[in-house]
Amino acid sequence: MTSKIPWKPHHLFLLSTLFVVSAMADDVDSFPDFFRPGSSPEALPVAGKPDFEMDYGASSWEIASEFVGVSAMHMQLMIDGKVVFYDTTNLGPSALRQNPKWCRKAPNGRTDCWAHGVAYDPNTGGVRTLKINFNPWCSSGGLSKSGKLMSTGGSDEGVRSIRILEPCDTCDFQEIETSLSTFRWYASQQMLENGDIMLVGGRGAHNYEIFPPDQLKFPIQQFGLPFLMDTTDGFLENNLYPFVYLLPDGTVFVFANDRSVVVNPRTGETVRELPMLPGGSRNYPASGQSALLPLKLAPNTKDGDFVKAEVLVCGGNSHDAFRYTERAPRKFPPALKECGRIAANEEGANWEIEEMPSGRVMGDMLILPTGDLLLINGAKSGTSAWDAAEDPNFAPVMYSPEKPKGQRFNVLKESQIARMYHSSSAVLPDGKILVAGSNTHATYNFKAKYPTEMRVEKFSPPYLAAELAQFRPQIAEDLSDKQLSYGQNFNVHINLESDVGVEDIKVTMYPPPFTTHGFSQGQRLLILGLNEVRNKVISAVAPPSGKLAPPGYYLLFVVHRGVPSKGMWVQIQ
Repeated sequence: MTSKIPWKPHHLFLLSTLFVVSAMADDVDSFPDFFRPGSSPEALPVAGKPDFEMDYGASSWEIASEFVGVSAMHMQLMIDGKVVFYDTTNLGPSALRQNPKWCRKAPNGRTDCWAHGVAYDPNTGGVRTLKINFNPWCSSGGLSKSGKLMSTGGSDEGVRSIRILEPCDTCDFQEIETSLSTFRWYASQQMLENGDIMLVGGRGAHNYEIFPPDQLKFPIQQFGLPFLMDTTDGFLENNLYPFVYLLPDGTVFVFANDRSVVVNPRTGETVRELPMLPGGSRNYPASGQSALLPLKLAPNTKDGDFVKAEVLVCGGNSHDAFRYTERAPRKFPPALKECGRIAANEEGANWEIEEMPSGRVMGDMLILPTGDLLLINGAKSGTSAWDAAEDPNFAPVMYSPEKPKGQRFNVLKESQIARMYHSSSAVLPDGKILVAGSNTHATYNFKAKYPTEMRVEKFSPPYLAAELAQFRPQIAEDLSDKQLSYGQNFNVHINLESDVGVEDIKVTMYPPPFTTHGFSQGQRLLILGLNEVRNKVISAVAPPSGKLAPPGYYLLFVVHRGVPSKGMWVQIQ
């Protein structure tokens, strides 16, 4: 005798789901990521409470220092909490003497006793001058896996140099004048999965090289990259400071001008060419902004699983803009408003185009602890280069990649200070943004329309609004794991007034990037897989390999429904 099973609404849902999955079986590209063969079997979203509503008008600015003495052309947050700024050494005096007195003999024979770099304490505003011998003008850089700043290239006698700065209160740069394989002026740096450094491009350098960390001298490993020659707009260039990102499979995405390729860094092979991004040029001197969107992991993500890696490119200017901005009578074409977004590791991917609230050139694009992005600094017309832009873009904009298209951009509170050419910014451990620099002139000029800027600001995104303070987690660092191993579980203890579950919490990891000329080199953010959240203890899973998280130091944040904790330094290896 057969019994009848009463039909319920969820039975129909299950049948329709099975039908859809069956119908897609012959079309792998149409699978959602969590069904795709070889992909990371991400947990389906848990029904939790939505993020707290943000009042974008509650963002705020403060002056952190009135006079820092050195223009912040380059900026790096160090693992001791200090922020290193440095400028060029060949264009005359700064506004700060070396203290204690120290002088270098410049290549022109003159004695230079001015400071061109400082270690800045964002908590106290204190400044310690740094000694720099070889010119780091428009150089590249980033932290090594041991937490040292590796500064590469520059101009003049510094164009093939390496500088290493350890994070300590008495350390100065160790330097060597000639170490790199070729001239690296306006190059971009990216750490690879084993901690080696990949240095890409530079003026006239249609190649890249790989070298080990924390060494001043090493065997040369150079690989040709004809793509960089193909993307050069003659003397206008438009492909300097290329956007470079390590992808989850160990290949490297390189974007220059309006085109991009994926390369195997160890062989030089071009694995894939991506479609052209329409609208104009996005790299120096047209100088748009770019970031790798957050990488989302599941508790059971393994090395080799598919993890979607999307790249966002915004702003810039027309291909011929620099022709009009460089020399008198100068004209300042409007900056581009368009952004392009593409899945860099998906075959057949195309650019999704969306529009910012305002055009932006030579601004910064930072990833916030929450996984949102911040566009800040820059101008609404013109290009990079001295006196080549007008109309400062005072208003930061937040981009929320998880929101539907058309709802992702929100304008935040404006600054009162123009941050134009040679300005920079950094995410601090407390979630604020340090903003400094701006010098559109060949020398320091405090009487110009856009004077050389010595003030340092802090910007507080809306997640730091006072009314959200009660929801902000605090990491109990003494009880939490700070040494992480690839693919292993670890615990983070938090203090929070309310009880929370896994559906209320995100744990993110962020390696502080090196920011200069509108590009934050080495920047990425990982959203980790969580096992459980119980009794204010979070059980999380470290990324499975260096392809997703290159070895080294990261700021780890606990995000409660959109409100981040202060960051805790962790090391993964």
